[in-house]
Amino acid sequence: MSTGPSARGGAGRPPRDSGDAWATAPDGQRYWGRFGAAGLLAFDPQRGILLQHRAGWSHHGGTWALPGGARHRNESAQAAALREAAEEAGVPQASIRPRMMSVLDLGVWTYSTLLGDVVQAFEPVISDPESLALEWVPVGEVESFPLHPAFARSWPRLAALLQIRPVVVVDAANVIGSVPDGWWKDRAGAAARLLAAIGDLQARGMPGPVLDLPEGLWFPGFVVVVEGAARAVAEPEPPLRLVRADGSGDDAVALLANQLAGSGHRATVATSDRELAERSRRAGASVMSAGLFRERLGY
Repeated sequence: MSTGPSARGGAGRPPRDSGDAWATAPDGQRYWGRFGAAGLLAFDPQRGILLQHRAGWSHHGGTWALPGGARHRNESAQAAALREAAEEAGVPQASIRPRMMSVLDLGVWTYSTLLGDVVQAFEPVISDPESLALEWVPVGEVESFPLHPAFARSWPRLAALLQIRPVVVVDAANVIGSVPDGWWKDRAGAAARLLAAIGDLQARGMPGPVLDLPEGLWFPGFVVVVEGAARAVAEPEPPLRLVRADGSGDDAVALLANQLAGSGHRATVATSDRELAERSRRAGASVMSAGLFRERLGY
């Protein structure tokens, strides 16, 4: 949560930024962060949520909330959340895989909560005066702590979002084949271009409604299924996952949709193949047309 004025520029902190100031609403209410604020909800399935015990001099001092603070000028909310978590709790950026961004927009001020999955375990470190303590708290015990009022109001909604783990399964042959751009001359090359575009989309995120998900911007996992000559494409960089179908690509996509639904993931299949779309829906997945998916890719 945003902290309010602090003694910035000390050990372990950068010089005070122009964003470290109050934003004032027409009714006189003040919110910390001239350009808005952001915080990190770091989720470790074994240990729970990383909470910060706030220093007594801070806004609502003595309460518990998420590491976070004011955004810098022209800084994205995601970058701000990760930066603040590193500055206040020693959170290594490489240990967090963004899952979604939830934004509270009050018109004159925004607070963005980045929900990130811990992909590499770490121990938080008190690295500036804004923290009295840092603790991993099981999800079911968060409400037993004296929480910052704003975080207490948002926690039930955020806790529900923890249950949603979206994955997009891409029928590469159908998506590539939806535009006659000469892909048939070099199927592996066309698959490589698709993988590069998906990698960019994975970093940008997708609006919740596009994935039939509630609110915010989501950063789903992606599994791309290739078949035939496209199987020669090079392996992509993680976390993008590639499946080289031995036989029918449609069968591989349908099997993945079933497996993901069975493991509690929220699957979306990107295809315009009518039979595969119906098989995917029966498996519990939603379906996005190849045309709409290409629009999101921007290529």
